[in-house]
Amino acid sequence: MQLVKTHRDTLLRPLQIVSGIVERRHTLPILANILIRKEGEQVSFLSTDIEVQITTKANIGSGGDVAATTVAARKLLDILRALPDSNDVALTLSNKRMTVQSGKSRFALQTLAADDFPTVAEAGTYNATVKLPQKTLKHLFNMVYFSMAQQDIRYYLNGLLLVVTGNHVIGVATDGHRLAFCQVAVEQELPRQEVIIPRKTIIELQRLLDDSDDEVQIDIATNQVKLTFGDIELISKLVEGKFPDYTRVVPKGYKNSFTIRRDELLHALQRTAIMTSDKFKGVRCLIAPGSLKISSTNADQEEAVEELEIDYGGDSIDIGFNVTYLLDVLNNLKTDNVTVALGDANSSALITVPENEDFKYVVMPMRI
Repeated sequence: MQLVKTHRDTLLRPLQIVSGIVERRHTLPILANILIRKEGEQVSFLSTDIEVQITTKANIGSGGDVAATTVAARKLLDILRALPDSNDVALTLSNKRMTVQSGKSRFALQTLAADDFPTVAEAGTYNATVKLPQKTLKHLFNMVYFSMAQQDIRYYLNGLLLVVTGNHVIGVATDGHRLAFCQVAVEQELPRQEVIIPRKTIIELQRLLDDSDDEVQIDIATNQVKLTFGDIELISKLVEGKFPDYTRVVPKGYKNSFTIRRDELLHALQRTAIMTSDKFKGVRCLIAPGSLKISSTNADQEEAVEELEIDYGGDSIDIGFNVTYLLDVLNNLKTDNVTVALGDANSSALITVPENEDFKYVVMPMRI
């Protein structure tokens, strides 16, 4: 039975969408496969790792038959990528094997039964539904994702806190050493909901979301979130646990602050970071009226010093930071200027955008 006959690139796109979460090694071998369902012209492609599930559809079916099978995602993707981009491709199913044919190239792949494929059960009811442009949600994630923890024993930090409240959607991420906060406005009035979306889901959404005004719908349930945009549907389990109270972490009332060109500070920190080591990423910042001096040393007694002029008349402060945490935020911000507010050498620093309350970044000091 012929499942699909179409241009190579037309088939490649849905496969690329769903294959990102497929893991090569899994306790369930069938999870290395994707589920392909054909109902007449409409063909759906589905992948899951039990925690996250992605589905997309395309009208590329051949004939009016109904069929379903699963096949190795990476092998099929690698075959299509290796074929000439000008060729048509046909997928045919026969005797538990899928044949991929294009021109004079032919590949036979083993399949596993579609009935054995474990799909994620969709929540029966959703507590809130939010609609906003894809580029707005992608911006929200981009502003905070770099502060998510990786494989932290405090599992609730290995994700992003999404808060829906009033007419705002808020994203917060922290690894215990720094915290990023960003909010965007929506046209709806929403009941308050707080959920923690897993790290893997956020990384995947950043890959899939467009910088467009096309709408994305977010449906929030007690233990699951569903995002629908374009011809893509993504369902993800949520991280259970209590996220830290971010409102208590963000400093208020600092009297020592200065505004500086973002690229000027970024480049000075990039140069200073050259003299740090893989094990120790500390840089020392000496802030005094009119000047910011950034320095670093390493085990070989090598040193880097950068001195910048700043419009500052506050207290002299000698403070250390992990330079990676500063570079992460400055690389992700796209503004001309940033404002740095400080308490003393033992207090967290607050980085914001001038005249913009929608973004805040808190970074703890380190001992140099």
